[in-house]
Amino acid sequence: MIDHPRGNYSFIRGVAAYAAGVRAHPGYAIVYARLRRLAPLERGYQLIEQHLREQSRPPAALCGMQLRIPKPLTRDEFEGFNRPYIEQLRRWGLEVDGANPVARTNVAPAAPSISEPMLAGFFYTVPAATVSPTWLIAGVPEFIARDGKLAVAAPGDTSGDGLRNKLETILEAAGERLAQLATRWHDATAISLYTVHDLHPLLAPLILPTIGETAHRGLTLHYGRPPVSGLEIELDAWAVSRELVLDL
Repeated sequence: MIDHPRGNYSFIRGVAAYAAGVRAHPGYAIVYARLRRLAPLERGYQLIEQHLREQSRPPAALCGMQLRIPKPLTRDEFEGFNRPYIEQLRRWGLEVDGANPVARTNVAPAAPSISEPMLAGFFYTVPAATVSPTWLIAGVPEFIARDGKLAVAAPGDTSGDGLRNKLETILEAAGERLAQLATRWHDATAISLYTVHDLHPLLAPLILPTIGETAHRGLTLHYGRPPVSGLEIELDAWAVSRELVLDL
């Protein structure tokens, strides 16, 4: 965990484009602001700036982003998409010790389609006397560590066994992030799955036993794909003190 005193949270170092997860400092809590309608990304950046000013919060309080893109990208296209995004975070002065502290989920809706990158929501910290910890983990696809590199679990296999393999990989990786954040599945206020495949046969034997009592709060399914071609499932989760719906 890396401390981000200006943002009032700590984060798990991820890759250049996003942190793997964040947890609010004691005396602070994370708020989720969801847009009623998706906003083009540049307009979304302006909405974030405006909302944080209205809440008397600095840009450094931003700790999570939810993006939507028109279609899954190749690795090179994904790197190209990330470059201006990372530059925007740098303009806000968000880097900490050369690391990106902002967690992110970025998926491609399968229907209805969109024509350009969009902002779906964002997370930020506020002063709060909440007792329960607040946190979020970035979107976790079916990557598995192999020989010091990341590989895709069950590549190209969307059979029942292939989907189970992918989902087991995702749940294990997400569980490791939760452990790093010193939290557990049942502390989540929301868990989302992003896929175009039927995961219902895996709900009772795999997903629900893993997430425990969070299942009582429901599981959200988004009909879409992870942002990189060749991936089939993504999962994210968070525990927040408040959720807001913002109109454009």
